[in-house]
Amino acid sequence: MIKILVASKNPVKLDAVKEGLSVFLNDNITILGGSVESGVSDQPMSDVETLLGAESRVKNAHDLFPGFDYYVGIEGGVEDSDSGLMAFAWVVISNGKQTGKARTTTFMLPPRVAELVHQGYELGDADDIVFAKQNSKQQNGAVGLLTNDTITRKILYLPAVQLAFIPFLNPELYAG
Repeated sequence: MIKILVASKNPVKLDAVKEGLSVFLNDNITILGGSVESGVSDQPMSDVETLLGAESRVKNAHDLFPGFDYYVGIEGGVEDSDSGLMAFAWVVISNGKQTGKARTTTFMLPPRVAELVHQGYELGDADDIVFAKQNSKQQNGAVGLLTNDTITRKILYLPAVQLAFIPFLNPELYAG
């Protein structure tokens, strides 16, 4: 049995990792979540800070929860662009020797949500205010709210989880 620690207890992240990696590991996996600090702001405001958060989650999970085969960090973030405030997430996977990284696709946030994020709210809290929801970040998040759940957070994360696993599928191409 392959043991995977997701550096979060968020059920959406756990489900995305389970579904994303089970296709490569033949359902021979156990997924556990652990609360782990990201080392970045509660709402990362750039691509660089978001990636650093995912990397820090993996490192901290490895230190706090030894003995797992893989560690996965998923960090959501936003970044200003000419098109407005854009949302995305980084996924980092490590086994202590090899690391894989991938980023989700990016989408534009509504101006009112962006305004609240710029005022200091986390994206999930801004979504809850604008869409009159509760705890949407533990559910389908901004992308689900904006697409009528056609694209959920899990669906958004799945390809990035799988793409971050590429170095483990092709270790000879990523050695050194």
